[in-house]
Amino acid sequence: MASNTYLELQGLASDAIEGQLKDIQADLNRMKYDHASKGLENPTELRALKLKVAQYKTELRAREIKSMTPEQIKKRDRIRLRRK
Repeated sequence: MASNTYLELQGLASDAIEGQLKDIQADLNRMKYDHASKGLENPTELRALKLKVAQYKTELRAREIKSMTPEQIKKRDRIRLRRK
Protein backbone atom coordinates (compact mmCIF):
# COMPACT_ATOMS: atom_id res chain seq x y z
CA MET A 1 0.00 0.00 0.00
CA ALA A 2 1.35 3.43 -0.94
CA SER A 3 1.96 6.00 1.76
CA ASN A 4 0.22 9.35 1.80
CA THR A 5 3.49 11.15 1.09
CA TYR A 6 4.09 9.01 -1.99
CA LEU A 7 0.61 9.71 -3.31
CA GLU A 8 0.99 13.45 -2.65
CA LEU A 9 4.31 13.56 -4.47
CA GLN A 10 2.82 11.84 -7.51
CA GLY A 11 0.47 14.79 -8.01
CA LEU A 12 3.13 17.48 -7.75
CA ALA A 13 5.30 18.92 -10.49
CA SER A 14 9.06 18.37 -10.31
CA ASP A 15 9.70 22.07 -9.73
CA ALA A 16 7.34 22.07 -6.76
CA ILE A 17 9.06 19.01 -5.30
CA GLU A 18 12.48 20.62 -5.71
CA GLY A 19 11.26 23.79 -3.99
CA GLN A 20 9.78 21.87 -1.09
CA LEU A 21 12.94 19.76 -0.85
CA LYS A 22 15.07 22.90 -0.46
CA ASP A 23 12.77 24.14 2.29
CA ILE A 24 12.87 20.80 4.11
CA GLN A 25 16.66 20.60 3.86
CA ALA A 26 16.94 24.14 5.25
CA ASP A 27 14.69 23.14 8.16
CA LEU A 28 16.76 20.02 8.73
CA ASN A 29 20.01 21.99 8.83
CA ARG A 30 18.48 24.53 11.21
CA MET A 31 17.19 21.77 13.48
CA LYS A 32 20.57 20.00 13.46
CA TYR A 33 22.24 23.24 14.54
CA ASP A 34 19.64 23.87 17.23
CA HIS A 35 19.98 20.32 18.51
CA ALA A 36 23.75 20.61 18.73
CA SER A 37 23.68 23.97 20.47
CA LYS A 38 20.78 23.75 22.90
CA GLY A 39 19.01 20.46 22.27
CA LEU A 40 15.60 19.82 20.82
CA GLU A 41 12.47 19.06 22.78
CA ASN A 42 11.70 16.18 20.43
CA PRO A 43 14.83 14.89 18.63
CA THR A 44 12.80 12.31 16.68
CA GLU A 45 11.71 15.20 14.45
CA LEU A 46 15.19 15.01 12.89
CA ARG A 47 14.54 11.45 11.82
CA ALA A 48 11.17 12.40 10.33
CA LEU A 49 12.74 15.21 8.31
CA LYS A 50 15.53 12.93 7.07
CA LEU A 51 12.90 10.45 5.92
CA LYS A 52 11.00 13.19 4.13
CA VAL A 53 14.17 14.35 2.35
CA ALA A 54 14.84 10.78 1.22
CA GLN A 55 11.28 10.39 -0.08
CA TYR A 56 11.51 13.60 -2.09
CA LYS A 57 14.90 12.71 -3.53
CA THR A 58 13.68 9.23 -4.43
CA GLU A 59 10.69 10.65 -6.30
CA LEU A 60 12.89 13.10 -8.22
CA ARG A 61 15.31 10.33 -9.18
CA ALA A 62 12.46 8.05 -10.28
CA ARG A 63 11.17 10.78 -12.55
CA GLU A 64 14.67 11.35 -13.92
CA ILE A 65 15.07 7.66 -14.75
CA LYS A 66 11.60 7.53 -16.30
CA SER A 67 12.54 10.35 -18.67
CA MET A 68 15.80 8.69 -19.82
CA THR A 69 16.19 7.37 -23.32
CA PRO A 70 16.84 3.65 -23.85
CA GLU A 71 20.50 4.40 -24.65
CA GLN A 72 20.95 6.26 -21.38
CA ILE A 73 19.32 3.43 -19.45
CA LYS A 74 21.58 0.90 -21.15
CA LYS A 75 24.65 2.95 -20.23
CA ARG A 76 23.39 3.28 -16.65
CA ASP A 77 22.91 -0.47 -16.40
CA ARG A 78 26.47 -1.12 -17.61
CA ILE A 79 27.84 1.30 -15.03
CA ARG A 80 25.85 -0.40 -12.28
CA LEU A 81 27.12 -3.83 -13.34
CA ARG A 82 30.74 -2.66 -13.17
CA ARG A 83 30.24 -1.51 -9.60
CA LYS A 84 29.33 -4.99 -8.38
